[in-house]
Amino acid sequence: MAALTTVPAAAASPKAPRGHVRRITGGLAAGYVLIGIYGLTLVLPLYWLFISAFRDRYELFSSPLTPTFSKGFSNFVNVWEQLDAGRALLNSAYITLAALALTLAVAVPASYGLARSRGKVSAVVERIYAMGFLIPGFAALVPTLLLAIFLNMYHTREFIILYLSASAQPLAVILLTQFMRTVPPELEEAALIDGAGRFRIMRSIYLPLVMPGIATISILQFNAYWNEYLYTLIIAGVQPAKRTIQVALPTLVSHLGNTDYAWVCAGTIISILPVFILYIVLNRRMEDALVQGALKG
Repeated sequence: MAALTTVPAAAASPKAPRGHVRRITGGLAAGYVLIGIYGLTLVLPLYWLFISAFRDRYELFSSPLTPTFSKGFSNFVNVWEQLDAGRALLNSAYITLAALALTLAVAVPASYGLARSRGKVSAVVERIYAMGFLIPGFAALVPTLLLAIFLNMYHTREFIILYLSASAQPLAVILLTQFMRTVPPELEEAALIDGAGRFRIMRSIYLPLVMPGIATISILQFNAYWNEYLYTLIIAGVQPAKRTIQVALPTLVSHLGNTDYAWVCAGTIISILPVFILYIVLNRRMEDALVQGALKG
């Protein structure tokens, strides 16, 4: 019987490396550098804004990036009192939340109707909604102002709520219609056989499946409504009882050249803080809704 030659295991099967070392190429290194530069362009202004809100006005120019925090929270206290920020924030919250609720209350049924209609009339209506993207916001300022005066709603917050909701309908309806068209029609047919009405079908079948779209619309429109300035300034006015935080904030800028930019930074943080809080709260829910929507689809 022929002698068998024993081959070492290492020679027969080379040992695989424990860790895969990725080779850094010139293109990959350049990509990392560009990503780092882009990240700095986003983080550096926010860092300057944050530390400037806690400093003396003269330190903003002598040492702009040094985190001294010499004024503590006194800038925030002064800005809060001068702007009557509590009332301004409540006005902003009232207008934003009411406009968002009205937007969804109108857009959801309209999207459901367009998604399940197959006739020429629904196609024409959908094109009319799409044409809303072609109208610049400033182009409708004068007609909107005249309409507010005609309805005796000039210098009212309620007209701003109606305007914001109406201006958001093209985006909300078109986006939600595309989401609702992904719902299998067999689910609706089964619900109709079981005796469910149209409202019950929309509420129990469509709404849970299109939550990713509703969450997206909610975040986008909340940010747009909260930061709206031009129409709120002209129509709602600058009276402290009705003005929003975005309208109140520019009053910190003096036309005499003695603006305290530390106060401006503090006021800016106060105005954007609710948006950051809302994003932190809803970000995870939006991601979960997107994942659930992908699994169901």
